[in-house]
Amino acid sequence: MDRVIKAARASGSLNLSSRSLRFVPDEVYKSVNAVGEDEKWWEAVELHKLILAHNEIELLKDELRNLPLLTVLNVSHNKLSELPAAIGELTMLKSLDVSFNSILELPEEIGSATALVKFDCSNNQLKDLPNSLGRCSDLSDFKASNNVIISLPEDLANCSKLMKLDVEGNKLTNLSEKLIGSWTLLTELNASKNLLSGIPENIGSLSRLIRLDLHQNKISAIPVSIRGCCSLAEVHMGNNALSTLPSEMGELSRLGTLDLQSNQLKEYPVEACKLRLSLLNLSNNSLSGLPPELGKMTTLRRLLLTGNPIRTLRSTLLSGPTPTLLKYLRSRLSQNEDPEASTTTKEDVIAMAARLSIASKELSMEGLGLSSVPSEVWESSEVIKVDLTRNSIEELPIELSSCTHLQTLILSRNKIKEWPGAILSSLRNLLCLKLDNNPLRQIPSDGFQATPMLQILDLSGNAASLPEHPAFSSLPHLLELYLRRMQLREVPSDILSLQQLRILDLSQNSLQSVPVELKFFTSLTELGLSDNNISTLPPELGMLEPNLQALRLDGNPLRSIRRTVLDRGTKAVLQYLKDKIVE
Repeated sequence: MDRVIKAARASGSLNLSSRSLRFVPDEVYKSVNAVGEDEKWWEAVELHKLILAHNEIELLKDELRNLPLLTVLNVSHNKLSELPAAIGELTMLKSLDVSFNSILELPEEIGSATALVKFDCSNNQLKDLPNSLGRCSDLSDFKASNNVIISLPEDLANCSKLMKLDVEGNKLTNLSEKLIGSWTLLTELNASKNLLSGIPENIGSLSRLIRLDLHQNKISAIPVSIRGCCSLAEVHMGNNALSTLPSEMGELSRLGTLDLQSNQLKEYPVEACKLRLSLLNLSNNSLSGLPPELGKMTTLRRLLLTGNPIRTLRSTLLSGPTPTLLKYLRSRLSQNEDPEASTTTKEDVIAMAARLSIASKELSMEGLGLSSVPSEVWESSEVIKVDLTRNSIEELPIELSSCTHLQTLILSRNKIKEWPGAILSSLRNLLCLKLDNNPLRQIPSDGFQATPMLQILDLSGNAASLPEHPAFSSLPHLLELYLRRMQLREVPSDILSLQQLRILDLSQNSLQSVPVELKFFTSLTELGLSDNNISTLPPELGMLEPNLQALRLDGNPLRSIRRTVLDRGTKAVLQYLKDKIVE
């Protein structure tokens, strides 16, 4: 013990976890004041990290105030029944973990630890939370699951930087609109296994929300404002009292998992058939039939329908493979689904788009069947967004070079064959480039050097367009990278330099393995690996758990993870992988 504490005075970090300690050694509280005669006092440093997890500790003393430079304190998995008021004097503390104890109440003084960014008080016996927590305005990750909390203090609205909130397994009866309206940076909200009777009407203000888990509550309706949660990738609403779904659910274009099992749904709305889901769980509801439009959901890998009184479809179809059922539903669709022909001419639409671009600085000519862009549309060289999706354009107009303010260029679903390097090199402010679904030939090895400021790049559907060693490192600011349907057999090594990525989509390729180095991508919130040939995952991916909220794995021959784990979603898979890491 002495040797470990001496080493801590040199490093500033002390780990005394799993030592069967019943109390904290007094030498720990003394820190640099306990420097021995055989030590160089001038080389001693104050503790900044203290790990006391997995012991038998029953008490933390007020002498904790003698460690004012602590930034990390972990006393999880002990036998604490309270925290000392001195916790509030740790003004440098950023991470506090007191989970898996027997704490009945948090001291009001905890609100004085205003530097807190991450706080975990889960698996205790808390009935409420102190109002003073609202003073911890930098709080980003808060976990208070598996307590007996009845309500959240309104002062938590001051924690406007909150990104992850986990209050699963409590006694909450409502989430207030004031709180939801203040937490606009939330990416993950888990309030499952509570007593919630509804969802706040302003849930749509959470435009960055990626994962919403409200299963096992008493919720009877989803507000139409859900359409505003445009980043949602997973929604878990099983075991509630839903009888209908709002048609606005169909606007959640990034949704991949929708779990609605064990509700009271009588129908699935046609509007929600526009979703590009991988998993749709409708089991144990009151469905008597399915809309034929559901057959268009060709991205579905699993459609669960057991426990519904469906009589319009053969039981062999319902229990058989999902693709077979979808094909049958498509066969029942009317053949006359073409939308009404527009009376507005293409020329009128082009002229209107040009006029609108002057004021809006956005030029949109989506789906007009253009083989080239008319020169008359360039009314303004100050446009910041150009959308030419779904045309037949083969090369970019030279006028685009003069749009030096351009930030977003969308060229999806055209006929561009050559990398437009010359024009791109003129667009030095370009942040978003979408060239997906073009017959793009090989990108020059130095092609990405033309767009050094890019934050979003989509090259999906351009099979074999990447050079042998694509220089993704030329894109140091890249936050989102989409490489679906690129016939990739392995993850390009240069991608591993992009450790600031938030979204990486490698779906629908031929990948057989996932590089361990992805564990360093600590900013990643979405990782798409669906429809590859991956049979195992490195356990180290579990280290991404704090931030990764959408891990898409469907369509892979995974043998190392049980189907029951996969069906429970990203969080369960990451925890399973983390548990497999050999310490």
